[in-house]
Amino acid sequence: MARSDAKNIDRPKASNLKPLRLALPFMRPYITRLLCAFLFLMLASVAMLAMPVAIRYVIDFGFSSDKIDSINTYFMALLGLAVCFAIFASLRYYLVMWIGERVVADIRAAVYKHVIKMSPAFFEVTRTGEVLSRLTTDTTLVQTVFGAGLSVALRSLFSVVGCLIMLFVTSPKLTLMIIMLIPVVVVPVMLYSRKVRRLSRANQDRIADSSNIADESLHAIHIIQAFTLAGFFGDRFSASVEATFKTARTRLQVSSLLSGTIILSAFGAMVVVLWVGAHAVVNGSMSPGTLGQFLLYAIFLAGSTTSLGEVWNDVQRAAGAMERLMQLLHVQSAIQVPPNPVPLPAASRGRIQIQAVCFSYPSRPAMRSLEQFSLEINPGETVALVGPSGAGKSTVFQLLLRFYDPQSGCILLDGVDIKTANPDAVRQRIAIVPQNTILFATTAMENIRYGNPVATDEAVKNAARAAIADEFIERQPEAYASFLGERGVRLSGGQQQRIAIARAILKNPSIMLLDEATSALDSESEKLVQTALDHLMQDHTTLVIAHRLSTVIKADRIVVMDAGQIVDIGQHHELMQKSGLYKRLAKIQFSHAQKTKEGNYEN
Repeated sequence: MARSDAKNIDRPKASNLKPLRLALPFMRPYITRLLCAFLFLMLASVAMLAMPVAIRYVIDFGFSSDKIDSINTYFMALLGLAVCFAIFASLRYYLVMWIGERVVADIRAAVYKHVIKMSPAFFEVTRTGEVLSRLTTDTTLVQTVFGAGLSVALRSLFSVVGCLIMLFVTSPKLTLMIIMLIPVVVVPVMLYSRKVRRLSRANQDRIADSSNIADESLHAIHIIQAFTLAGFFGDRFSASVEATFKTARTRLQVSSLLSGTIILSAFGAMVVVLWVGAHAVVNGSMSPGTLGQFLLYAIFLAGSTTSLGEVWNDVQRAAGAMERLMQLLHVQSAIQVPPNPVPLPAASRGRIQIQAVCFSYPSRPAMRSLEQFSLEINPGETVALVGPSGAGKSTVFQLLLRFYDPQSGCILLDGVDIKTANPDAVRQRIAIVPQNTILFATTAMENIRYGNPVATDEAVKNAARAAIADEFIERQPEAYASFLGERGVRLSGGQQQRIAIARAILKNPSIMLLDEATSALDSESEKLVQTALDHLMQDHTTLVIAHRLSTVIKADRIVVMDAGQIVDIGQHHELMQKSGLYKRLAKIQFSHAQKTKEGNYEN
């Protein structure tokens, strides 16, 4: 969203306020602070409600010439009440705001920690943008209510009740008159407020349009400049901004009219009450101080009522936001830690046994990605998976990492069914170098250290040297402390791959998964990355998805896959002697290598 102000965020309202109860477990640890806040709230309210009474005595007796000695007493009492009100109100505000900030921080952290552990199946059906929206927009709404909103609501509620009681005590006749005049103020507010909300929603839509144009164009800045589209997108964004301004202007016009209507009706009602009160003072049935006291209570009541009305809309939206956050928090991952996980052997050998696995992705249940797939990989062996797109190669990696569970069959790691083990324990023994390298917006040192967060700087540098990454890292302005940019945009594709390889080397697991790590690189980068991969694959069980001939030739075995099944297994020269799928793929995918290594194809 373009605005951070929660009052301008258009989110669905809850049908009731019950979802706000879901925040109670997060508030329970801070119950002592909440009780202290209530205590200070009551003390501040008592001090505030006592001030009009003190002012009444100041007016009635403080200016009397025959009671000149009382002036100091009345004014000191009034000053004392003001000091108490200020102190208690400040303490109440601080404690309530602290609780609001703390509770929302806990909710945000809990939701993120829960979502980050969800299996990929969850993200197949849930948009990442929606998750981010709940972590930002919805938590901002909840923060508004449990922070400033809760503070205003509690203060206003106490004030409304206290002021109504004191108004009746001061003058029942004038109080009844105020109650009769309330609809004159409330009805216009309700009618205009609905129109303002509709216009605010339209204004937010126009802002969102502008934000979408800016976001899309900034992420595609190279294409825009290459095709000289800067002027086109500039005009498009300006048109969107102009539409936003026109909508905002209409909203401001209606808001201004609403503000004027409220002021006129409120002050008009107040003038009527003062007119009646003034006659009562002239008639002697009411003292000037009593009229002043009544007027102050009426002003306090009006202000508190208005504040409650403003908070109510936020409360409704916050209830809806809380409901959405708890829905996210209560979603269960498809991959669960077993109640009594089977421990993996202390000595990790890297033996993999895939036995008669059948698997379909949750989003495509009718389509088999693997069908009766069985494969055994010995410790230290390098096995390459080849086959056409959709053959199931990447699915094997997904299942080994236990991102998904097969519908039938099992996968054993060092003799233990990974379904019975802790997923984290399984993943700690596996490192992956993906085809599309994932780098984070931090330094080269930290990007590599993600392979082992407790590794020393020297261990990180050793891993970089093994991955042949130190030569370009050292050339960076701040060497290992250099910021790599968002998604590593300051590095070339080959450099990004070597950072990813260094990360895997630093982790030093028993099993390495290489997902087409050199498929998108030029020849020079491929040579450097391949050298780094050779270091990585030493003394590790390695499973490779590869299109490049150089990687396939070095594999101990090549597994040829098609439609989720194994159609052939052997070494490169063995498979090339057969008129099968591998030879056909080799002629297509390895055509450039075939020209230089024609002899290898004939062997």
